Amino acid sequence: MFKIGSIILKRTTRLVQMKYVTIPTVFKRNFSKSAMFYTLQPPRDIATEACSVRTHKGLVVGLYTNPDDPLDVGTLTPTGKRYNSHVDNKIMELLNFTGPPPEKGVVRIFYDLDKSFDAVAVVGIGRQCQGYDVFEQMDEGKEAIRIAAAAGCQALQELHLRKLCVESFGHSESAAEGAALGVWLYQEKKSKRNQLPVPLLELHDDCDWTGWQIGLQKAAAQNLARQLMDTPANLMTPTSFAQNAVEVLCKSGVNVEVKVRGWAETNNMNAFLAVSAGSCEPPIFLEISYYGCSRDERPVVLIGKGVTYNSGGLCLRNLAHQQLMRGEMSGAAVVVATCRAVAGLQLPLNVRGLIPLCENMPGCGALKPGDVIKCSNGKSLFIENTKCAGRLALVDTVFYAQNFWPRFILNVGAISSCSRKSFGQACTVACTNSEALWEYMLAASMHTGDRVWRMPLWKHFTKLLINNHECDVKMTGKAKITDSHYGGPCKVAAFINTFMPCGDWIHLDTMGVMYSTGNDYIYLREGMSGRPTRTVVEFLSQLVCQNACS
Repeated sequence: MFKIGSIILKRTTRLVQMKYVTIPTVFKRNFSKSAMFYTLQPPRDIATEACSVRTHKGLVVGLYTNPDDPLDVGTLTPTGKRYNSHVDNKIMELLNFTGPPPEKGVVRIFYDLDKSFDAVAVVGIGRQCQGYDVFEQMDEGKEAIRIAAAAGCQALQELHLRKLCVESFGHSESAAEGAALGVWLYQEKKSKRNQLPVPLLELHDDCDWTGWQIGLQKAAAQNLARQLMDTPANLMTPTSFAQNAVEVLCKSGVNVEVKVRGWAETNNMNAFLAVSAGSCEPPIFLEISYYGCSRDERPVVLIGKGVTYNSGGLCLRNLAHQQLMRGEMSGAAVVVATCRAVAGLQLPLNVRGLIPLCENMPGCGALKPGDVIKCSNGKSLFIENTKCAGRLALVDTVFYAQNFWPRFILNVGAISSCSRKSFGQACTVACTNSEALWEYMLAASMHTGDRVWRMPLWKHFTKLLINNHECDVKMTGKAKITDSHYGGPCKVAAFINTFMPCGDWIHLDTMGVMYSTGNDYIYLREGMSGRPTRTVVEFLSQLVCQNACS
């Protein structure tokens, strides 16, 4: 019998029995012809070994499938095929055990395929070689890439991985957009321990670094707009919005001028001041300047509606309609985000952003139905419904924009609820007096998947606003007292157009796309959507490319 440390070894004729007393010490036994000896080895810490092996990285690859062929097992993307070969065909083998191949936007997660990644997400992309759909007015292939990248990244984000490597799926810009939009969510007011970590995104096995960075810039701009829109109205007042805009844009080399009530009074912006008359929050006017080329070049003027909260004023909205009114400053958020993206992409054009910031509240000095206001261009304006007072902030601004001799004016804002009732989240409503601007905007929306639909700018709607004996222009232009929603988006555009100086102009109504339910677009979680930021950025980029070619 041998006694070593705390372990007693009892030798019999046929076997060696080891009785463990206290310490789980591991022995290595070596038999030789001449002697028998025992060697002590340090104990293994399984938990420590597992942590040292884990990389906290994930990989997202794609799988093409044919939904019309029930026997189709799917085809990996070129990047997926290379990785599948690297892991000895494990991905395809495991996919055979998980049932039918994943459809578009459906994810399969596999673990411990190799030491490089803790988890690998295989995402269905749908049909191979998808392209522009004439009826949908969208590039279906790029939209499928955004959906796949977002679905894969969201699935791996739930595992709290620190870095996600995403393949390009054939178009790195769209992959970057889908991934960056998909992992973002508004959670600033949650405690740190309850927040879902946002991983670092990296392009995997592709050399299109430029396209990837452009996609990240566009997605970051839309995420900025989402953050501004989703911040509660008590925290995103006109003053705090101006502070956020200054902080964000000045870091990007964009100049921001903050103008107060006295400046608006000097410029006779009575319509803008009337909207804020019922609120204790003072109105603020932001003037943003970006110079990407010679200062002598005429700028593009972007105007964003900045009503940080619209209660309806004395014509108070009901509770259901007030729930999302913190997002009525979506136009202002889009303009700020677009200016930062333009600076980040270093587009060679001059941009001037004009944002009237105010609140519409039922205070003692609030605007009243039946009031008449004299606007900065000298026209008298009859107030019919204070719920629609947000559009008043734009009429003085579009007239002020003529001071910059703009190439064209683009105004954006959540204005008409009829656009939401008509189209929902499907598209942004557009009206314009320029066919060239519409063609650029339509092409941009096809590329980004954030569609825009054109509505008519007919004199029929203008006549409803100006043919009356009470004043020069009516606010809503009801044909009858019961026609509260008659041609809503078109009448809004006609209303703004009556104050528009001469020149090209395009109007975007974002009321329908302001909020995302999280169902229509996988890469936009539930909350404020920030749309159509990417479309506006792409629209300006196409203008630059056209000017460079001509």
